[in-house]
Amino acid sequence: MNSLYILLIVVVAFLLYSLIMWLYQRKIVKTLTEEEFRAGYRKAQLIDVREPNEFDAGHILGARNIPLSQFKIRMKEIRPDKPVYLYCQNGLRSGRAAQSLYRKGYKDLSQLNGGFKKWSGKIKSKK
Repeated sequence: MNSLYILLIVVVAFLLYSLIMWLYQRKIVKTLTEEEFRAGYRKAQLIDVREPNEFDAGHILGARNIPLSQFKIRMKEIRPDKPVYLYCQNGLRSGRAAQSLYRKGYKDLSQLNGGFKKWSGKIKSKK
């Protein structure tokens, strides 16, 4: 019975943590529809946070690849005075990248709702 209570406490703590992180992300990063994203990404820094092999397989035209795994050391490549548009495969990694940027003082952060797999615009791939 004790192990059941411990398991229940762990599950509730995990769900509470997930809810808090979701609310925090909604506060710091704007999640844009594809139309909104397309309307503004040419005036912003477009960053693909997927790994290089995913980026090479196909990415939004004009995007720079700064993988989440290298984000902390390459964050200085992103200008804090310009809007930052982030995307990944489905939206999870771009949210984590936005949190890192926000902690470093970046304020104008947006991400693509649904990530690259929902993108229907022009793409570029290395053959």
